[in-house]
Amino acid sequence: MPPSAPLMRDVAPKPIPQHIDLMVAGTPLVPLAEGALWWSAESTLIVADLHLEKGSAFAARGQMLPPYDTIATLARLEALVSRLSPERVIALGDSFHDGRAVGRMNEGDRDRLAELTSAAEWIWIAGNHDPDPPKHVGGWATSELSIGPLTFRHEPRPGAILGEIAGHLHPAARIVGRGRSIRRRCFATDARRLVMPAFGALAGGLNVLDEAFRPLFDGRAFHAFMIGEAVHAVAGRRLVGE
Repeated sequence: MPPSAPLMRDVAPKPIPQHIDLMVAGTPLVPLAEGALWWSAESTLIVADLHLEKGSAFAARGQMLPPYDTIATLARLEALVSRLSPERVIALGDSFHDGRAVGRMNEGDRDRLAELTSAAEWIWIAGNHDPDPPKHVGGWATSELSIGPLTFRHEPRPGAILGEIAGHLHPAARIVGRGRSIRRRCFATDARRLVMPAFGALAGGLNVLDEAFRPLFDGRAFHAFMIGEAVHAVAGRRLVGE
């Protein structure tokens, strides 16, 4: 249930910077340059694949990564919640890199996460990395969620699924032109369904032309909304593989 006294609503919502819209199942949505999705009509912010504490998980196995991914990811999320003041936040799974991620978080980051989850109705969608999201960090958990024409789940299902918003695949797109190659995380959509980019600082991306995406879209009949300082829509036929 939504909290009775949100902690981050002491300022009026700020306008979204210049943006472009996309449509999924007839529903207008705003892809944000931070890698999140804004559903204005429902005052809902959607993020996917935060992978909190990925750095510390790799460090525990002897592969040293910079230990600042959780700090960076939470900072970007805090900025979005402060700017948009959503009534609802949906995290589309793999929010935590593994089942012990919360235990590895420092106290300050756990406090920041608690403040975030009390700022709005917060919904954790179960992912393959976190099939049982922690119950003591605020919010509530479910395997998937339907609101109006849209269904939110972690892993996209094969076939023409109308209204699906999913994560899991960490889409990224590459274009080449004028002697330059540009690769960016992206939103991938054919107006029927949408696959979200990974929001986590260390989550990385998989080229949308990879075979993993083939069961989801009809050839190249989709657009990649590539993330930079702004979001740019690029037709699938213009994309190149790795």
